[in-house]
Amino acid sequence: MYFVWFILIGLVVGWLASLIVKGSGSGFIVNIIIGILGGVLGGWLFSLFGLIPVGTFGSLLTALVGAIILLWLAALVRKKN
Repeated sequence: MYFVWFILIGLVVGWLASLIVKGSGSGFIVNIIIGILGGVLGGWLFSLFGLIPVGTFGSLLTALVGAIILLWLAALVRKKN
């Protein structure tokens, strides 16, 4: 059941991050991947600062911050090439 929850949070967060960074969504599968990887990145970054996300809102916020940073870094790498 948790796997389905991670997929749903990943989809929502990936879509929101794509809207914030690029202005449009990236597609169903890509949004899920961005959201899940963003959740991992955000969790790692928050732990470095001693922050612990609590509840659904905390998970969404953590994943959103991580996904935005992930998309921002991808845009930086893409512009250099």
